[in-house]
Amino acid sequence: MNYIQLTKENIDKEYLCCATSNKLGTAAKRAWLKQQLDQGLYFLKGDVSGKVFIEAMPVEKAWLPIIGNNYMIIDCFWVSGKYQGCGFGKELLAKLIDQAKAEGKSGLAAITSAKKMPFLSDPVFLKANGFVLADSWAPFELAALPFDDQPLPAFNCSKAPEGLCLYYTAQCPFTAQYAPLFKKIADENNIPMTLIHIDTLEKAKACPSPVTTYALFKDGCFVTNEIYSEKKIKSFLGI
Repeated sequence: MNYIQLTKENIDKEYLCCATSNKLGTAAKRAWLKQQLDQGLYFLKGDVSGKVFIEAMPVEKAWLPIIGNNYMIIDCFWVSGKYQGCGFGKELLAKLIDQAKAEGKSGLAAITSAKKMPFLSDPVFLKANGFVLADSWAPFELAALPFDDQPLPAFNCSKAPEGLCLYYTAQCPFTAQYAPLFKKIADENNIPMTLIHIDTLEKAKACPSPVTTYALFKDGCFVTNEIYSEKKIKSFLGI
């Protein structure tokens, strides 16, 4: 398979397999990617109309509450549909490893979990490719693939909020629709809720969850990183 690296010159014309949900989400995702390209974003995609891509950022600039030095953090890694099980995931990871080493990085890291969860890298795949456990924050784990003896990165989450609170970023195009919808449904039913749009690196680094794309909390406890549909929102709220 041929692969294409996103740049400022081609980002407006390249097919973004995850950004096809709606115009609002697609525009927000492209704008976020453009902003991150200036901060060292590496986005490599298969030259196909499907979900075959890997996205990574320097840990210092990644929109995640992770501390570390000279690591690349995998933000999103997705191979699905007819392309799954064909070795493309290994190819993408190998190309990212080559890129990171060419930049003199000390290793890679990715957020995963003991058991496979939605929107996270597969823990079995990472382990099979040499990743080791660097840190944990239940139910999440931070897997790392070190290249040298630099200390492994670690989670640095802030205190969880009280009440019902949802954090989200524009990294995932689906949040532009479903995060505000959660707030709208809660308001219409007089259910107190706080919606926090993470729109800066500083806000992301101060998030109480390892995952910032979509993180739902209730009474100080993490609930889910799954982007709830309208049906699931209403079920969760007991409507």
